[in-house]
Amino acid sequence: MADVSLQDIRAAAARIAGAIARTPFDHSRTLSRLTGADVWLKFENLQFTASFKERGALNKLLSLDAAQRGRGVIAMSAGNHAQGVSFHAARLGVRAVIVMPRGTPNSKVRGTQVHGAEVVIEGDTLADASLHAHRLAERDGLTFIHPYDDPLVVAGQGTVALEMLEQQPALDVLVVPVGGGGLIGGMAVAAKALRPQIEVIGVESTLWCAMHQRLAGIAVAVGGDTIAEGLAVRDVGELPLRLVRALVDEVLLVDEETIERAIVQFVEIEKTVAEGAGAAGLAALLQHPARFAGRRVGIPICGGNIDARLLADVLMRGLVRDGRMVRVQVTMPDISGALAKVAAMIGDAGGNIVEVQHQRVFGTTSAKSPDVEFVIETRDREHTAALLAFLEARGVRTGIVEPRRT
Repeated sequence: MADVSLQDIRAAAARIAGAIARTPFDHSRTLSRLTGADVWLKFENLQFTASFKERGALNKLLSLDAAQRGRGVIAMSAGNHAQGVSFHAARLGVRAVIVMPRGTPNSKVRGTQVHGAEVVIEGDTLADASLHAHRLAERDGLTFIHPYDDPLVVAGQGTVALEMLEQQPALDVLVVPVGGGGLIGGMAVAAKALRPQIEVIGVESTLWCAMHQRLAGIAVAVGGDTIAEGLAVRDVGELPLRLVRALVDEVLLVDEETIERAIVQFVEIEKTVAEGAGAAGLAALLQHPARFAGRRVGIPICGGNIDARLLADVLMRGLVRDGRMVRVQVTMPDISGALAKVAAMIGDAGGNIVEVQHQRVFGTTSAKSPDVEFVIETRDREHTAALLAFLEARGVRTGIVEPRRT
């Protein structure tokens, strides 16, 4: 791979040393037990801007000459690359302009502005934002810093694998999220040079699987709402594509629900916050367990920039999915004290009432027997079944209201 070599990645590591965190790479006993693999986690969500993107951005910035620094830089990004460029540009005294597509999460827009970058919202997709950024670069003489299709950026991202293999040289597999391909391209160069027998597996969302489609030689057809904005790339980099073709063993696809499950498990088990793209590696183990059973697997948690409201929704949906949050419909007589009695029974059975909706008009079987919906938190599915049996045994008619599936 003449475009990026192990020497380039080692040079990048030396160049960015001291300005980029050497993040923890820890063994997870609980996730290992749950997945059947020997799971090691690289906590890139603990970088200052909560993403690995700082590595490539800084390596590129440090390569600029005085004239380029004086004019400034521009980038297009849905968030993490933007924050990496803006933070290190400000630290180096370089003007930074960031073009972000409409629909970029507010948390990522704010996270970019707080570092002093000039944010321009333009276009409905990354491709649209890229076109506008190139026009501004030409007009104002700015240096364009591509988020993934640049040898210096790719080399910077490859330092993630250097650190992982220095700490655990006997890894069997790296499982790497794929957006534009810069991270997996750089990591694959480093990993295959240091340990030729290691497998490098990419992970994409089933909705946004441009790399998978390019490798298969089929027309790219991607789109749809995804929790993993960092994977929502239509046009993968040509440089990363060459590296992936030569060095990556397979690209797996994961569903949105599995990515949500992975986010929840990171919070509940590892007590760490991962955005959708950052959780994709674990999602691959959850959706394809046989592929990794018994193997020593290294996963970068490549980002932690998830909107707080979205994270709250994901965690609550996780409770519903696991049977720890249920909506129970109760039909009761319209008499004084009936609601209080049922609520007391739920408490006696160990349920925690989160929400109550008293329905007198819609969906009731009788005007004298209104329906009441309780949202109840329980320990697990078995506890839910026991709670319903407890109510039924005391003459309370109940029914589970199933969540809507899309």
